[in-house]
Amino acid sequence: MASKKLVIVESPAKARTIAQYLGDGYEVQASVGHIRDLIDTKNLPPELKKGSVGKFSVDVDNGFEPYYVVSDSKKKTVAELKRALKDADELYLATDEDREGEAIAWHLLEVLQPKVPVKRMVFHEITKDAIQRAEQNPRELDTALVDAQETRRILDRLYGFEVSPVLWRKVGPKLSAGRVQSAATRLVVDRERERLAFVSASYWDLVAEFTPADAESTFSARLVRVDGKRVATGGDFDDSGRLTADAVALDERSADTLVDALRSDAARFEVLKLETKPYSRRPSAPFTTSTLQQEASRKLRFSARVTMSLAQSLYENGYITYMRTDSTTLSQQAIDAARNQAVKLYGADSIPEKPRVYASKSKNAQEAHEAIRPSGDVFRTPAELSSQLRGDEFKLYDLIWKRTVASQMADAKGSTATVTIAADGGEGAQAEFTASGTVITFRGFQAAYEEGRDEVRNAEADDAKLPPLEQGQALALAELEAKGHETTPPPRYTEASLVKALEELGIGRPSTYASIISTIMDRGYVTSRGQALVPSWIAFSVVRLLEDHFSELVEYDFTAEMEDDLDKIADGETDRVEWLSQFYFGGGEHQGLREIVDNLGEIDAREVNSIRIDDGIILRVGQYGPYLEVVEEGSDTPRRVNVPEELAPDELTPAKARELIDAPVVGDRVLGVNPATGKTVVAKDGRYGPYVTELEPEPEAEVTDVDGLTVDAATGEVVEAKPKKKAAAKKTAAPKPRTASLFKDMDPATVDLETALQLLDLPRTVGADPESGEPITAQNGRYGPYLKKGTDSRSLESEAQIFTIELPAALEIFAQPKYGARRPSSALKEFDADPVSGKPIRVRDGRFGPYVTDGVTNATIPRGESVEAVDFDRAVQLLADKRAKGPAKPRTTRTTAAKRPAAKKR
Repeated sequence: MASKKLVIVESPAKARTIAQYLGDGYEVQASVGHIRDLIDTKNLPPELKKGSVGKFSVDVDNGFEPYYVVSDSKKKTVAELKRALKDADELYLATDEDREGEAIAWHLLEVLQPKVPVKRMVFHEITKDAIQRAEQNPRELDTALVDAQETRRILDRLYGFEVSPVLWRKVGPKLSAGRVQSAATRLVVDRERERLAFVSASYWDLVAEFTPADAESTFSARLVRVDGKRVATGGDFDDSGRLTADAVALDERSADTLVDALRSDAARFEVLKLETKPYSRRPSAPFTTSTLQQEASRKLRFSARVTMSLAQSLYENGYITYMRTDSTTLSQQAIDAARNQAVKLYGADSIPEKPRVYASKSKNAQEAHEAIRPSGDVFRTPAELSSQLRGDEFKLYDLIWKRTVASQMADAKGSTATVTIAADGGEGAQAEFTASGTVITFRGFQAAYEEGRDEVRNAEADDAKLPPLEQGQALALAELEAKGHETTPPPRYTEASLVKALEELGIGRPSTYASIISTIMDRGYVTSRGQALVPSWIAFSVVRLLEDHFSELVEYDFTAEMEDDLDKIADGETDRVEWLSQFYFGGGEHQGLREIVDNLGEIDAREVNSIRIDDGIILRVGQYGPYLEVVEEGSDTPRRVNVPEELAPDELTPAKARELIDAPVVGDRVLGVNPATGKTVVAKDGRYGPYVTELEPEPEAEVTDVDGLTVDAATGEVVEAKPKKKAAAKKTAAPKPRTASLFKDMDPATVDLETALQLLDLPRTVGADPESGEPITAQNGRYGPYLKKGTDSRSLESEAQIFTIELPAALEIFAQPKYGARRPSSALKEFDADPVSGKPIRVRDGRFGPYVTDGVTNATIPRGESVEAVDFDRAVQLLADKRAKGPAKPRTTRTTAAKRPAAKKR
């Protein structure tokens, strides 16, 4: 009987690609990510809920042993893997070669309990040669890497479960704190604080257009000195608007005076000095995880999550090497491939004599396989893959290919010329202008690729195009203009610059940056405005609470030191239990997390959620959003003013706050009287949005005084003098007024009485079903406009249809199936059957945005990830991740705490 070897990888796509390279005798199966995780604490067995395991599903009093379970959604996968293992003679664990992949392999080993030889198979690219080499050179499981990943998982559970509840109580529900996400949020908030505190400075300069004698061409130059003293530029001012350099700041008047003098007939201009320097620029290193995310954000406008999803697909299908790496190193075969391709495409002089070697700049560089590059010994050009790759995958491959080839190409060469022009305006008006221009004489790597750049503060003008000039040459003034400038605040973080900052500070791992950014956006801490990341006011409250009461946990250096410690655990230099014990219980001068939480004391929630904007104006972060609170003269109750949702924190200046406070109140606009009821109809602007309502008349309440006399509540006149046994007050319950929300395209400032009455009369009866006699109504709901007939409902395309749809059209809608055939266009994409459910996968547009479904499981496409970027493999992964979370109330699964390997090989 022929032997069979079982190979287990993470994803179905990876399994399919590897299977074609291994051939007969191998069965390749996918675990579809992790097969087990820490159990949800509410699903712990009752006997464990009150013990040391109960709070975290981690036994903090006994070596921080985690309590793992196989989720309900993974039981079928585990059963299939066990079934395949029964017929196998060997087991190869071929998960990714990083901490996460090593942990997945360990969990598989713990759950499957194989009785056959087990080998760890690792590779950094999925090509035939790489897979065959990996099969022939297996290694053993690296338990130190497993320790590091497990420590990270337990650390995040301890941090989140201890700190997040404090945020729920003092800031708001559904918030979370995390070892890296909190530091990332603080970075974005700190930058916004800098922008809030920023004071702009004004300065002026002069820009001239000069023409050489006997020439028609002009070139631009900028004023740099006046009477021998340097003219201040934006970089000479600090963030308080103060001039900090030895320079003169021109104001508008002095700039105009100088312009008048230099435009006079007496003014003379000549080339004072001409300097030429050689110019040389080296190519950037090949991509790491971090630099790939940064460059894809700058050049392709991809979010970090989309970039990693696309890179994962390219890797699993054999187009690029492993996409989670800190290394800028290329293997010798990759160097040869890049150099050969550069010569073929750009000529023999496009490469340097010796191959380039790059050193990693990452503070915590680890898991260093190789830089991200096209796979194989010979790179496939984008043109060669144009029929196989589409859309965003093609764009990302093109970026990786260009960067890799360019990294082995020659420097760009040229020269930079700087000309200084002496300007004599007569009557003591002496000035100097300069202009610089770079001429590229040899493009080198720039023929293939040039790196993008982040926003630069107070940037000066681009290089000028200079004509041939000589020292002492006379110039003619063609044009002269005085220009005013304002210094600019520090630019907000983009995803690219935030990833760069996190890496430079050593916070987190590059492979986690995509999920970190997604998390702080999903929590509402950060929103995107174009490419910029803007913090919410609730993020200010969260960061303030953490800074005041968990200061060490959000210190950038402390967070980076934790990464160093995790690296030491991965290297086998530090014991995981000792480190976790120090972190949680403390010791020596270090205060543990548990001690911090137990001794928090009283936290003033009102103070945490308050920010002073100006004298007498406080911004409060409330349950329904931010608002201004202002104390007005003669009133004991502060007035509240809602802050517009679209207003960024740095835009809420004291002047803007006054403007909001002084603005006329929108709402309470009387629209008229309802002729059917005689009640006044008004438009209002409420905390849930604009609406219309009928004002109920004051109730004619009767009040009995202490002497038993009944008086009219309005007039105070006695209406009855019947003695009563006991003095009491009769309260007539006021009827609840009718209200209706305005449609999205309606404005409370312009809505009329007729429209308001239509809204108040909703739901509108469209007619009766001729078969059942049931009334069909049109109305608006939480999820949009819809028709209703008994318990059956159908969505409408727009709110306007509520008023316009007639019975025949309504019957036609109900005649169609509720799902599928009724709205065939709702399937944005269709794929083959899901490997787990066996049902076709579709991408649809739902109430909360686009989602992936197989008809059984629905998985929302993460924010920032485009529908176009979702392919079959990504759809399968999203569904698998959703199944892994289990149902809303999963059954309690009893299992024993996981045992650690008996012996650890370093």
